[in-house]
Amino acid sequence: MAKTLTPKVLVIGGGPGGYVAAIRAGQLGLDCVLVESDRLGGTCLIRGCIPSKAVIHAAGKFEAMAHSVGKGSCGIRLKEAPVLDMAEMLRWKETIVDKMNRGVAGLLGKATVQVVTGRAEFSDGKTCEVQTASGPVTIKTEHVILATGSIALPFPGVPFGGSVISSSEALSLERLPERLVVIGAGYIGLELGIAYRKFGSKVTVIEAREQILPLYDKELVRPVERWLERADVTVHVGAKVTALRESANECTVSVQTRDDAPINVTADTVLVTIGRKPATEGWGVENMAVDMRGPYINVDDQCRTSMRDVWAIGDVVGEPMLAHKASAQGAMVAEIIAGHRRRFDPVAIPAVCFTEPEIVTVGLLPLEAARQGIETVSGVFPFAANGRALTMEAADVGGFVRVLARPDNHRVLGIQAVGLLVSELSGEFAHALEMGAVLEDIAGTIHQHPTLSEAFHEAALRALGHAIHI
Repeated sequence: MAKTLTPKVLVIGGGPGGYVAAIRAGQLGLDCVLVESDRLGGTCLIRGCIPSKAVIHAAGKFEAMAHSVGKGSCGIRLKEAPVLDMAEMLRWKETIVDKMNRGVAGLLGKATVQVVTGRAEFSDGKTCEVQTASGPVTIKTEHVILATGSIALPFPGVPFGGSVISSSEALSLERLPERLVVIGAGYIGLELGIAYRKFGSKVTVIEAREQILPLYDKELVRPVERWLERADVTVHVGAKVTALRESANECTVSVQTRDDAPINVTADTVLVTIGRKPATEGWGVENMAVDMRGPYINVDDQCRTSMRDVWAIGDVVGEPMLAHKASAQGAMVAEIIAGHRRRFDPVAIPAVCFTEPEIVTVGLLPLEAARQGIETVSGVFPFAANGRALTMEAADVGGFVRVLARPDNHRVLGIQAVGLLVSELSGEFAHALEMGAVLEDIAGTIHQHPTLSEAFHEAALRALGHAIHI
């Protein structure tokens, strides 16, 4: 006989949206069940954000050691080149994933959330059956929170497998690719392509649009372009992949370049990072009577779907597909179910590209403001004039902090930065926008010396016309 559960809240998906929703529901005294078909933590923790940052960190250490051979750096010299043990690096990466996975399980247990492992399939809006290792479990509930996430898009007509991989497989390669082709120069492709170049792979990047990282402006992208040039990464922009052909030991990528010259690039591994799509198949969304918005589940500013007491959060509801957005939505929905008055209306959601160097954006970019007809004043402060950046060997890559504000009332509209470890400034940037800061607020805040954050202070001063250190 099938087991039946009747919680007040059912969460589908154990990623950063789903597990946060479930934990918050448990904290609020709501009887909650979470269903996850894979490991707790979702794409972000298991095969995305966390493992990729571990690989990026390891690649950075390897590159730094390699640069210390011979003449050395900062007075530090190595007699021999470092040796990369891919298997050991992957084992180290997995220890981090395992630790966080256990942490999520512990937090769910502390919040008295029951976890059901298996794949859910809905027969109607409030009922699903989960196929578990010990047999089917039927769950009937009052509230459903859909947090099914997203999956990588394959190259048209070429499924993932063999030498053609997605970002998930790129984080578990047992052998370093000698030749790696990256199709798609968005943040995922470049983060991983740069990491593998640091490890020693010969990397070719192919992007259909006219620049890498096409969502950013040229000023933000230029330092990354310079790194790619110095690292001998071949980049084709304005290029179209016309075919992928696999043989026994390699893959040939046919490319129509921007000047209409056809070329073939041969590689032993091809990483396809052309985008992601919401995971709306295989669990019965068609039986739930929820409205769709293109490929996404349509929701309002409280993440309500068109069906009463069915909610959706995270990647499955659309861009930006960011873990921290999903977490914020998950906590909000749990609080609404518990009777709180909430809605999802952030001033800005920070986004970070963990390339070399890193890029942070919060709020409006200059081109976005111009398209909206918003007049702005900006202040830019280069890390070349920042003492902390100099001590970190991070002053010569063209990095900077830029602040965008209204000229009349000085309200800050957007903040961007490119440089070493600027991801750690994203919280301060987002906080400034969320609190409605004006330039004088930032200029009047004493920033610790010596830190990279001083560049934010100086950028605001420069927008006001009186920067001190430039």
